[in-house]
Amino acid sequence: MSNPEIRELEAFLALADELHFGRAGERLHLSQSRISQLLRALESRIGGRLVDRTSRRVRLTPLGERLHAGLRPAFDAIVETIEEVREAARGVGGVFRIGFQGTANDPFMRAVTAFRDRHPDCAAEIVEIPLSDPFGAVHRGEVDAAVVLMPVRDDALVLGPVFSARPLALAVSDRHPYARRPGIDAEDLAGCPLIGVSGAAPEYWRLAQTPVVTPGGRAIPAGPAVGSLQEGLALVRAG
Repeated sequence: MSNPEIRELEAFLALADELHFGRAGERLHLSQSRISQLLRALESRIGGRLVDRTSRRVRLTPLGERLHAGLRPAFDAIVETIEEVREAARGVGGVFRIGFQGTANDPFMRAVTAFRDRHPDCAAEIVEIPLSDPFGAVHRGEVDAAVVLMPVRDDALVLGPVFSARPLALAVSDRHPYARRPGIDAEDLAGCPLIGVSGAAPEYWRLAQTPVVTPGGRAIPAGPAVGSLQEGLALVRAG
């Protein structure tokens, strides 16, 4: 005689809990007829009736009660073990280190809180990443993932979904002539030095944050590197 299939055992346990074919079917997203079919198959494998059903009630037979008493804790242990192994495979246990650039603002902290709520067995730690080295911490294994400014063109990294879409904004000293304007055009950046990003950041990334030409092709001179106290213009992400 062949051993019972997992779906047959699930149907029996759901029926033993609900004592109602319809509710057992809803619980497993199966029809009542499918629950009946699985039950009959299980009874055939065992060689005895497990459930008595009349027009008024459903109840376990003594044989069904014996099976339920022994099967329920064993089945729950199997499900729990599988879930523990699945979570371990997903890497949601232990410590998950999340890097960020700039400010740990409300959207970022809400995402971290949601992760902690969803995976209470995993400690989420946040680590600030220097603007000048957006990808180094991931490469060196100092963080497991990072929220950084786009673009990312690195075959050694896996790019996830966009965390938040924010436009570029122009930040100037309140003494700069542009500060008195209601707005400027990108072409107005020609001839004005932009504060750049120095360090280990790849060139394509630095150029994306601090362009060297306007959309029309006019040159934008390089200003001091980040960290300098000299006056200049800077492109930053609007926050």
